[in-house]
Amino acid sequence: MEEDRYGLPLSTSSAEAAAAYREGIDLLLAFWPGATDALERAIMLDPDFALAHAARARIHAIYMQREAALQTIKRARDLIAKRGTEREQSHVATLVLTIEGRGTEALPSTLTHLASWPRDAMIMALPLGAFGLLAFSGRADHDAARRDLCDRFAADYGEDWWFMSNHGWALTEAGDVSQGRAVTERSFALRRRNAYAVHALLHAMFEAGALDQADALVNDWIGDYDRTGMLHGHICWHQALGALDRGDAAGALKVYTDVLVPTMDTAPPLNTLSDCASLLWRLMAENNPVPDGAWADVASYASPRFTGSTLAFIEMHLMMIAAATNDTAALKGRLAAIERRQAEGMLPAGRIVPHMLRALRAFAEENWRSCARELTPVIGDLARIGGSHAQREVIEDTYILALIRSGSLAKAREVLDARLHRRPSARDSRWRALAAG
Repeated sequence: MEEDRYGLPLSTSSAEAAAAYREGIDLLLAFWPGATDALERAIMLDPDFALAHAARARIHAIYMQREAALQTIKRARDLIAKRGTEREQSHVATLVLTIEGRGTEALPSTLTHLASWPRDAMIMALPLGAFGLLAFSGRADHDAARRDLCDRFAADYGEDWWFMSNHGWALTEAGDVSQGRAVTERSFALRRRNAYAVHALLHAMFEAGALDQADALVNDWIGDYDRTGMLHGHICWHQALGALDRGDAAGALKVYTDVLVPTMDTAPPLNTLSDCASLLWRLMAENNPVPDGAWADVASYASPRFTGSTLAFIEMHLMMIAAATNDTAALKGRLAAIERRQAEGMLPAGRIVPHMLRALRAFAEENWRSCARELTPVIGDLARIGGSHAQREVIEDTYILALIRSGSLAKAREVLDARLHRRPSARDSRWRALAAG
């Protein structure tokens, strides 16, 4: 019987289909272009190859192609019932839950599956990363949970380039930056054409304040990464963060206009939404100009794609757009819906969400005192939003600037001192000087 790269049996009689599947999975795990073509080739070679359909459905879901994802995963489910091992049946069942958006069921299904088949990388990937099942679970400890999960299964993977890139990033996000970087660098050395490892390294460099090293890494590497790569725009977004840290607003804006503009970016919609909205918000927050119509362009991009959002991370960015464009109807509607869901106990991230949304609205209205008042009781719960620490920091930035502008200088110094102790930052040093009064 054919096997995947991790030695797990594949229910296909076609060696060529199995080879195409292995290639497609590796490209998908590396966030490298070509995964879709390889998986569709596997399906063409063996139309009854259920796991190839399941992986194709996963890519549809990443790109928020909901109907295509549901149809393709249904095809995989129907096929696997006729021809599939117990592991493959569990694999498809777990992906069904994930693709259907049933995260509270998908996470325990994933963990149960991994207890029996820890080397099933496609399933191991589901709870990992900034947009994974753990990050979007609403748990305050999801960073530590990802690290613990990787620690638990590290021996099963050994020196595997994909697993180490995830393990390294999990260590970094959980606070062990030096070890996280070392593990990620080992991964990158094994497979340079691995955008996921580069991305994880950029997070380690961000946390260490090594922004010049991050710039050098991107400049040296990104020429080999096609713009259609899932993480191309987001990797450049990291360079924009570095530019803002150095006080180079023009450099950050150039990243936006050259790479991130929604009409140019081919990234998954969640990446485009969060990268564009958060970068424009950061520019605006420090009173830097943004291009005419930029917020309207982002609003036009988001409107048809995120109508049924339920995640705190998505709500955060949609509220930035509504607040920046002074969309009164959207502001009221988003807040009303969130407050209603909170009252019904339907917000996994809890009370931080309505506080955060009200704070963003207050900041855009230059009501600094109200913004700070909303965030003060929940600022310690930011992890529950999901995403990475670098992505969540935009809310902390908003809080610090609101404190400074409202005259709460002692509190601003306290927050900045804690952050500077954790991560050196030229920008935070500038803000600390402002908070000195």
